[in-house]
Amino acid sequence: MTRIVAGLAGGRRLEVPRAGTRPTSERVREALFGRLEHYGVVDGARVLDLFAGSGALGLEAAS
Repeated sequence: MTRIVAGLAGGRRLEVPRAGTRPTSERVREALFGRLEHYGVVDGARVLDLFAGSGALGLEAAS
C-alpha cells in the first residue's frame, strides 16, 4: 500500500497489486514535486505518468 504525500489528496492511501508493480516511493515523489515547486513549474503543468503501474505519480501530480 502506498499513499499520496501532499496536495488536496495528501495522506490518502492507494491499494496497489502485490505482484508486478513497483510504485515510485513516497520519498522520491516528495523530492520530485518539492523540487518542481521550488522552480515554480507545478501549477498548471501537464503531467504524463507513462508507465503508471499504481498511478501514484499521476495522482500526486493531479493533487
